[in-house]
Amino acid sequence: MPLTDEEIAAMTAAERRDLILRLAPRPDGMPPLRTIERIRKWRTALMLVCVAALIPWTVYLAVTLPSHYVARNWVATWVGFDILLLTMLTLTAVAGWKRKQLVFPTAFASGVLLICDAWFDVMTSQRGGDLTQALLGAFLVELPLAFVLIAGPLRLLRYVAVRHGLIHPHMRLWRMPIPIPDLYPNRKLPRDS
Repeated sequence: MPLTDEEIAAMTAAERRDLILRLAPRPDGMPPLRTIERIRKWRTALMLVCVAALIPWTVYLAVTLPSHYVARNWVATWVGFDILLLTMLTLTAVAGWKRKQLVFPTAFASGVLLICDAWFDVMTSQRGGDLTQALLGAFLVELPLAFVLIAGPLRLLRYVAVRHGLIHPHMRLWRMPIPIPDLYPNRKLPRDS
């Protein structure tokens, strides 16, 4: 029995979400919930171990690194970094042009690389014109572009979840759950957890 546009419009948001969840096919190859939970717990534990190890390492470096150091492979380092940045920006442009979901990770990674580029440009510049140029480049080009590359796909990801009735329209981005009902025990997404 087909539903008319009027009948769908008369539904509550919860009824539309339930209908979407019932009609949406379960993707092939998705592991069972138990496997997903085990992977999530191990990855979370791995990240916490990395955080715990990075804190004393950072303190150690702050205390022991010399204030002046002549770097080997300076040109290869910067050219290699710029090639990586160029590759990520190109992938982002192609994915965006073709409207592919690959734009989410490539844009985010490109934004992070631009932030790193701005940081290292400013921190390795000599005082005077070199530092002024690095600061202008960072604040006028790299950081605004990084904001666009990170914020745009995050907003689009949120919009997709709202559009499909998987999250509440007023839910804040940082509270947004992964919009796959199979990840939740009762197959219902948290409303605002």
